[in-house]
Amino acid sequence: MTKILGVSCYYHDAAAALVEDGRVVVAAEEERFTRRKHDSGFPRNAIRFCLDYTRTSAREVDGVIFYDKPLKKLERALVIAKEYGSVAVEGADWHLRNYVHRESRLTEDLHEVLGAAPPVRFCEHHLSHAASAFYASPFETAAILTVDGVGEWATTGVYVGEGAAIRQLKEIRYPNSLGLYYAAMTAYLGFEVNEGEYKVMGLASYGEPTFDDEVRRLLHLHEDGSFENNLEYFSYAYDEKRMYAQPLIDLLGPPRDPTEPVTERHRNIAASMQKLCEEALINLARSVRDETGLANLCMAGGVAHNVVANSRILEESGFADLWIQPASGDSGGAVGSALYAYHATGAPRRPAADYDTCLGPSFSNEIIEEVLRDFGADYERLEEAELVARTADLISQNLVVGWFQGRMEFGPRALGCRSILANPCEASMKETLNARIKFREQFRPFAPAALEEFAGEYFEHQGASPFMLYCPRVRPDKTSVIPAVTHVDGTARVQTVSRTMNPRFHALIEAFRQRSGVPVVINTSFNVKGEPIVCTPSDALKCFYGTDIDALAIGDFIVWKSF
Repeated sequence: MTKILGVSCYYHDAAAALVEDGRVVVAAEEERFTRRKHDSGFPRNAIRFCLDYTRTSAREVDGVIFYDKPLKKLERALVIAKEYGSVAVEGADWHLRNYVHRESRLTEDLHEVLGAAPPVRFCEHHLSHAASAFYASPFETAAILTVDGVGEWATTGVYVGEGAAIRQLKEIRYPNSLGLYYAAMTAYLGFEVNEGEYKVMGLASYGEPTFDDEVRRLLHLHEDGSFENNLEYFSYAYDEKRMYAQPLIDLLGPPRDPTEPVTERHRNIAASMQKLCEEALINLARSVRDETGLANLCMAGGVAHNVVANSRILEESGFADLWIQPASGDSGGAVGSALYAYHATGAPRRPAADYDTCLGPSFSNEIIEEVLRDFGADYERLEEAELVARTADLISQNLVVGWFQGRMEFGPRALGCRSILANPCEASMKETLNARIKFREQFRPFAPAALEEFAGEYFEHQGASPFMLYCPRVRPDKTSVIPAVTHVDGTARVQTVSRTMNPRFHALIEAFRQRSGVPVVINTSFNVKGEPIVCTPSDALKCFYGTDIDALAIGDFIVWKSF
């Protein structure tokens, strides 16, 4: 059996993954263990978990592969710094220090964790993204599109995957970047880069694209699918502290301070820049379709988390089918690089339609009960059918339930293993969750988890959506039925739940359907603003007791609050 360890770190969302004979068997982000959101440090905890979970010794690891090429990234930083001169010194200094004190220590860090130093190889950043999407997809042949901020030099990559081989067709290079365009506008609107992009996407639905003409000056789209950033308005190439330049302020007005209320102007700017991003991605995808003539498309890279754009790409690009890596950001690079290293050996590939992103830790009932006792929790143990029935009853009664079951999800979405669940039929539930539990902005939407067999009756989306990567319209006759998950623009970021992939979660939603007539529940991640999704039973209990969550279904136990 061939075992490859993939590692991503030193920028954001550090992670590790272990691939055995071409199959991803375990993967986890470092943040889940350290409790530091977007932790970029060397993923020693995630690596240890991957090896411990699979009972793999360091000697059994056939190779380690890193998700990008640090020297090429440093080269880019130094070339750009030379071009901009003294104003770019601080940025170049950061990259030099990051390389000297972190990236160049990769072998030493691995040796510290593994107690040995297996051979380390390096994969191009966008090739890691491409591999994470194609090799995990069900397609024998597909076009591949990767879009993010920047890797080494590439910000966008176009590939073709066939069998076990991936070949690159073309790339778009820094400083032209859709990801950096979106990040700069996220910062301008007063949200945190690499964290607030989801907020901007949600905010855009509340506005109108009245700044369309102004925003189009920022990004020029070409007929061949390529694009150019108008660098007059952006400073990310030379300024470490601010991603946008004074001309952007002159064009759009003063930037929003993070403490300032969101106004109609901010909503309209968000709508305008989101609209242009969607157009750029559709233009790009159509060009890939025309160039390759292929029916299937795979996507990865941080921009592939733009679910509104994804729905439009599926509908408007000309591809018959689309598969998106659920961990499309840098954490997914650990998966992709390991898959690429395995298939680079010439090993055959077996496409499978059952990729599962629940790749993290799980905990036995014995371990869970020990933690419950340590917390002095008020709990009872139930048979599965009773656990499901009681939880469905609670949700039907408009109570909020923490749901901690099975293996933790890999990637930014809770998909029914580390979730907070509630009633989508109660319109006030969105406000309740945002204000009392999630402690986040009121304009943020919540996602529906729907039984796969009923999803088409509620959402204008064909096929499965198991990873919450699309944002279709809610059918008009259902918006009043599930108001808590219907966004202001009539859409919802839907997750379809199948009986085979997550039987207990499916059983719960079915039990709720039997009580309410609605095969949908609210599913939001089990965490509060600023914290990673919970990983351990202890994390879950701390979140439970620190919020207004009413009950916790953890393993075979129901936990109550004592008042």
